[in-house]
Amino acid sequence: MRRFIAVGVVAVAGLVFGGGGAVAGEWGVVAEADLSFHGDAVMEGGRMEVRVVPRNHGPSGVPDSAVRLRWSVPLAAGVQRLPGGCVRVAAAEVVCRTGALAADSAGERIEVGVRLRGRPEEVVLEVETAWSGGTVDRNRANDRQRVLVLETGDVYYF
Repeated sequence: MRRFIAVGVVAVAGLVFGGGGAVAGEWGVVAEADLSFHGDAVMEGGRMEVRVVPRNHGPSGVPDSAVRLRWSVPLAAGVQRLPGGCVRVAAAEVVCRTGALAADSAGERIEVGVRLRGRPEEVVLEVETAWSGGTVDRNRANDRQRVLVLETGDVYYF
């Protein structure tokens, strides 16, 4: 079931964010890029604010991409006010478009604020690539972040 959902999210991201197949360079070789995500999160009063900056370490540019934010507790029921380019895809997941990323450059900061179900004392936030615009990322270690955020109002960096 989890694989089906993940494949569906990637397919939806491709359709929603306007992408197709792999990005082919000269001679039909698939482009390679190295995406990473860094930022911070703060939780207070059942609300979490997350700021993420996508980066492409190259060697190729990425025509479009998306980042997945996943919380260890469900988001509160009802409407979440998400920024443009972001969509809730599951009870505890949001996918946000990062846009095109030139090689060796950072993208625009994405700011997402959500209400969490109940008032948890701690939440694990996972940040990872949801879609890379058809490019290949051979270094997946730096595009997957996991951070424990305590309900203290303190900023936690990843």
